[in-house]
Amino acid sequence: MTLAQIKLRPSTRHRPVKVWSSQELNDLWELAQRLQGRPLPGVRLTEAQFRNEYADEDIKAEWVDGKVIIMAPVSREHSEVNVWLLRLVAEFVEHHDLGQVLGSEFPIRLTSIRKSRSPDVMFVSNAKLSKLHPTYLDGPPDLIMEIVSPDSEARDWRDKYGDYQSTGVREYWVVDPLSKRLDAYALGRSKQYSLIQPDDEGRIHSKVLKGLFVNPQWLWRSPLPKLSGVLKELKLR
Repeated sequence: MTLAQIKLRPSTRHRPVKVWSSQELNDLWELAQRLQGRPLPGVRLTEAQFRNEYADEDIKAEWVDGKVIIMAPVSREHSEVNVWLLRLVAEFVEHHDLGQVLGSEFPIRLTSIRKSRSPDVMFVSNAKLSKLHPTYLDGPPDLIMEIVSPDSEARDWRDKYGDYQSTGVREYWVVDPLSKRLDAYALGRSKQYSLIQPDDEGRIHSKVLKGLFVNPQWLWRSPLPKLSGVLKELKLR
């Protein structure tokens, strides 16, 4: 697939959502791997156009002030860590009836900075459930976790840090399996992030989800620890 082929075709106001063929998806993923997190050159879309073009559930894409960033397919390790954390946070939130947990297929609209992001894991508290629409969250969630991949290193550590801080995401976790690093940041009264320091056992405790903690060493194991055992440590079972 060439860049010319993926540029927006002539459209009408009521144009239906684009359906991508298997070959088009494969070509798009190959292009994403070559671009390594850089925007599609020469492609500028409105947010509405972006939603029409890249609404396919098999495409993970983000809209950044008119530019389109296609995420390359992730590694098995990335996927396993992502699913494990999603399940952990979802179990905790459901047990305490705190709200809802969603994954990367569900975008968030950050209209104040003209961006649409797709976090790997996000928690939306009960107080913000009214902001949930059928296909997106209107505004920042309470907590976000991003898993770093080779094409997202700068985006997760720098760009999204700034985006989430400026738009009021109360807590931001960055999980980097490549460097075996986990940092979590809490939004303070100054509206700036500060690093959450681990306890004496190396565990990182969430400020937003009181009682939830993660030992970074859990995430670097292969295979990952059984979730049932971790839930017992969290006194959920």
